[in-house]
Amino acid sequence: MSEVEAVASSWTTGTVREVERLGDSYVRLRLEVADRHDHVPGQHYVVRLRAPDGYTAQRSYSIASDPADPLIELMVECLPRGEVSSFLHGVVEIGDELEVRGPIGRWFVWGGSVPSICVAGGSGVVPFVSMMRYARRMGTASALTIVASAQTRARLPYIEELEKFGALVALTRENHVDAVGNERVAAHIYPDELAERSGGIERAYVCGSVGFVSFVGRSLGEAGIRSDIVRVEQFGPTG
Repeated sequence: MSEVEAVASSWTTGTVREVERLGDSYVRLRLEVADRHDHVPGQHYVVRLRAPDGYTAQRSYSIASDPADPLIELMVECLPRGEVSSFLHGVVEIGDELEVRGPIGRWFVWGGSVPSICVAGGSGVVPFVSMMRYARRMGTASALTIVASAQTRARLPYIEELEKFGALVALTRENHVDAVGNERVAAHIYPDELAERSGGIERAYVCGSVGFVSFVGRSLGEAGIRSDIVRVEQFGPTG
């Protein structure tokens, strides 16, 4: 897959076909997008809400689905005072139509072959889930290493799927036992955990909050990863 072939569409309609609310933190939406363009793993969609008086609010959400999936999957974190995320988490139902635009982004994408390490904080794991699903289908899983961090299991979406893929899960507020029985004491990601997974990589992706991205950037440097191969996507609270 070319890493620059996908081009963003104009505004169109996304019909909600599946809704799964995961506690108070997340909602998983699967949309049937009209006039859909194929996406590259790592891209995102913009969702726009429109009030009867014409007021609009919009927010960008990374795509979690494999490009071959007939539906677009978004995992939305419900943020305090988040106009869009609160609506999607608390109001949206199957059959609703949303204004969407995408796929968007040409920098933070993975075409399926470049040996890469992906480091995520919380909901920042979503674009890496798309990469993971694509790699698994294409038989290139060995080219992708994922390290995902969150406070607790409940705060890390897709954790079971990530564990099956062999991702390192680093929880900071509770101990974690991985799929093969190895226990990791609650702690942030250690530089040596990154270093031992970085042999032969040609690219590093980092996605998470501003503070997380800054922390991981320093840790990658300590692990001996060159800054010129690092691609970053960070997010903050709704403006």
